[in-house]
Amino acid sequence: MTIIDNVFEDVPTPSGPMRTHLFRPAAPGRYPGILLYSEIFQVTGPIRRTAALLAGHGFVVAVPEIYHEFEPAGKVLAYDQAGADRGNEFKTTKPLANYDSDARSALDTLKANPDCTGDLGVMGICIGGHLSFRAAFNQDVKAAVCFYATDIHKRRLGLGMKDDTLDRMKEVRGELMMIWGRQDPHVSDEGRALIYQSMVKAGIHFTWHEFNAQHAFLRDEGHRYDPALALTCYQMVINLFKRKLGEGNQQPTA
Repeated sequence: MTIIDNVFEDVPTPSGPMRTHLFRPAAPGRYPGILLYSEIFQVTGPIRRTAALLAGHGFVVAVPEIYHEFEPAGKVLAYDQAGADRGNEFKTTKPLANYDSDARSALDTLKANPDCTGDLGVMGICIGGHLSFRAAFNQDVKAAVCFYATDIHKRRLGLGMKDDTLDRMKEVRGELMMIWGRQDPHVSDEGRALIYQSMVKAGIHFTWHEFNAQHAFLRDEGHRYDPALALTCYQMVINLFKRKLGEGNQQPTA
């Protein structure tokens, strides 16, 4: 499906405007909405291609710049040590409340978009996986996908590194899909076990998927990319979102 991917909106948030990139099918109609959270590097080429892939399957996709308080609009951090250091610094400089208010602002904007049906899902990668989990605390999120979500088990997201994600899991009402690489050094076996047990205890509706893969296996740049596994995971993601959010109502073209 042909898409439109050269649109952005500066979404108002309590901590300032948040540049948010929009992707949607070119065909007229209204489609379910997906809030897509990036890695610490913001809206890179691989993230844009992930957004385009989702949009091509019939979704309106909004991708916010998660560090809008610190970087000028449009800033992309490089996939190198300097970029990683900068992104990790911002990760624990930004107040936790800002991450949550950003999510609510983005979801409200996506729901109000005339191209969106109002049915909402969330997906995130790395830090974005953690942000996707927290976005699912919002009751209108029907489905969330978290790719190798970092720091949930360590409680290290946000200023002060004392996040409450493990404590708030009972707030999730939608269905979650958790995807992990067993060779990911950022989330240990014990860390994954803690998250799993906490989700079971909270009574969350979720599926759990572990693969023999490294951190960032979904990113289509770098030596850790696993294209066969990425294809498998994208199909699972699309199936979940179609099942929970619906197909939308694409209008026939003349």
